[in-house]
Amino acid sequence: VQLVESGGGLVQAGGSLRLSCAASESGFKVYAMGWIRQAPGKERQLVAAISSGNSTYYADSVKGRFTISRDNAKNTLYLQMNSLKPEDTAMYYCAASRRNPIVPPTAHWDYDYWGQGTQVTVSS
Repeated sequence: VQLVESGGGLVQAGGSLRLSCAASESGFKVYAMGWIRQAPGKERQLVAAISSGNSTYYADSVKGRFTISRDNAKNTLYLQMNSLKPEDTAMYYCAASRRNPIVPPTAHWDYDYWGQGTQVTVSS
């Protein structure tokens, strides 16, 4: 499956952005999906994930601020990011996992297909 992210950009602290990820195939609906970010000099971090049954996972650092959702009819994954902080600055990747238990995979290495990423920059 091919994944294409969009929606990144520059925003002030406290602002919002909505990331989208378009998948190339209707098989999208059976994949667990995740948003993974990487800042310069830091390790990759899974920030949010959603199973095919819409069970969700959030990293503690984004709980209450980010919301992951999916529209299987449009083969699209979303990440609504509110109350953004400078520490949210990173490249954000959409990823799909063939491992699709009831609870979505919470390790970034469990994701098999990745998009090219979209940059999110939060200024203070």
